[in-house]
Amino acid sequence: MHVPGRRRRDLLVLSSLGAVLFATSTGTAAAKLPQADPLQQQVDAVHDTGAVGVSAEVTSPDTRDIARAGTAERGTRRQMPLNGRFRIGSATKTFTATVVLQLAGEGRMSLEDTVERWLPGVVQGNGNDGSQITVRQLLQHTSGIRDIGPEIPALKSADGYRAERFRTYTPEELVGLAMQLPPKFFPDDEQWSYSNTNYILAAMITQKVTGRSWAQEVNDRIIRPLGLRDTSTPGTFPFILGPHAQGYAFSTGTGTSTDVTVLNSSMAVGSGSVISTAHDLNRFYAALLGGRLLAPAQLDEMTTTVNAPELHVRYGLGLAEIPLSCGGSYFGHRGELLGYIAWGGATRDGTRTAVVYVSSDGSQGTQQAMITLVDQELCRTRS
Repeated sequence: MHVPGRRRRDLLVLSSLGAVLFATSTGTAAAKLPQADPLQQQVDAVHDTGAVGVSAEVTSPDTRDIARAGTAERGTRRQMPLNGRFRIGSATKTFTATVVLQLAGEGRMSLEDTVERWLPGVVQGNGNDGSQITVRQLLQHTSGIRDIGPEIPALKSADGYRAERFRTYTPEELVGLAMQLPPKFFPDDEQWSYSNTNYILAAMITQKVTGRSWAQEVNDRIIRPLGLRDTSTPGTFPFILGPHAQGYAFSTGTGTSTDVTVLNSSMAVGSGSVISTAHDLNRFYAALLGGRLLAPAQLDEMTTTVNAPELHVRYGLGLAEIPLSCGGSYFGHRGELLGYIAWGGATRDGTRTAVVYVSSDGSQGTQQAMITLVDQELCRTRS
């Protein structure tokens, strides 16, 4: 029977489709349904806890997996950017510790130097004494110096944020505020308390040792050598340039929250101000644990840990050691700075890395789901 050209092509397509469907239904073809993506399942689980947006990336030497869920802006359908930038918060501390350890490895300073040696008269008053605190104790959070974070209005409430989101703080001003408070304990390697002030002081010491700013040293020693093109030290600049999700904080009982994307993060110099992406963070962790940024002696110093009961982990110098459910442990750091929360790290040899972040102030359930994601992805092996 003759069939006109277009109709004939349509029949051929339908015939071919029918053959595939028949073969699949009768089991005569090897076609398989796509399997669920484990990373996407984990990201969906984080989103289900109430996060506005979630994005994650996992890497190994020959793979790079990305998953995302939620929206980049509340009330819209805009997807989370594939390589979105965000404030990495306290994951910045690993950058700062790396720079200090590089300087120690170069013989320009020592981890046993006192704060007083490099910053005379800065840490004193109300029981604080820089002559009794070492650089190591700053990086390890065993100095006893109080955390200045809770004293910053922009980080405490929506009203405080609106009033002070453009305010510039100097490191000296921040440490001065901390010195108005008595230490939590006297410097003691057996006691531990998390303090952003420790890393503000580490940034100040970096400048004293090198004659250059903390930001310059991080850029020249880490960001540029590793080619982290989406990572920056913004200083007082309050905007996130490039693709990014909006950040939200100060959730209320009505389910609303404040857009806190714009922020002068000078209150977190050295301790939480870096902007990066999940991809760049994975590259940083892989290079660090893989021995590309620190000599073996300095990497050993960084990964030698003490008990950190506040965080239920062990803590080295700017890195936490977290147990893996499959045995062993990994090294990484939680990060949070107003509207963005991140969790990430790498296996001990740096060959497998995982980073996840959310664009809202997550609940305890959100953070536990993030920890679970990193654990499961670092435990999972690829065939």
